[in-house]
Amino acid sequence: MATHGLPTWPWTDQEAETLPLAEAVLLEAVRRWAEAARRGRPGLPELRLPLIAEGAGAAAGPLDAALRLMPAGLVIGGVLESRLRGDEPALLLAFALAQRAPRREAVAALLRLMPPGPACAAILPAVALGLAFRRGGLLLRRPLR
Repeated sequence: MATHGLPTWPWTDQEAETLPLAEAVLLEAVRRWAEAARRGRPGLPELRLPLIAEGAGAAAGPLDAALRLMPAGLVIGGVLESRLRGDEPALLLAFALAQRAPRREAVAALLRLMPPGPACAAILPAVALGLAFRRGGLLLRRPLR
C-alpha cells in the first residue's frame, strides 16, 4: 500500500512557541487543566488564568465541560513542554473545527479522541468555547483548508 499523499495532521510535533496566539492560549489552558487533574485538583480554576489574560474568560466553563468528557487515557503534555505531544494536536484540531467549520467535521475530529456518545455530547461545549474565543477576538486557524 502506498503511503505518499497522506496528510500530515495539523500541529503534529510542532513547537508550542510557534503556535498562533489563539492556539497557544488554548494549549496552555488544556495543559493546566490536565496538570491539575493529574494532581487530583479541579481543573477549572487552573485553566482560567490564560483565558482571562487574553479576554476569553467566558471560555473557561465550556472548555472545562468539554475536557471532562474526554477519556481518562488522553495524553496531554506538561505546561512547560516545548512540543505538542500525544493527543494535543487532535484536540486543537477538534476545537478549531468546532469554531470555524461545519459541526460534522468537528464531531469527526472528536471521534478520533472518544466514542460516539461522548463526542456528540462534547460538541456543544466545544462550540460554546469557539464562540467565547471569537467574542474575545481569538480565532483558531482553519487547519484543513
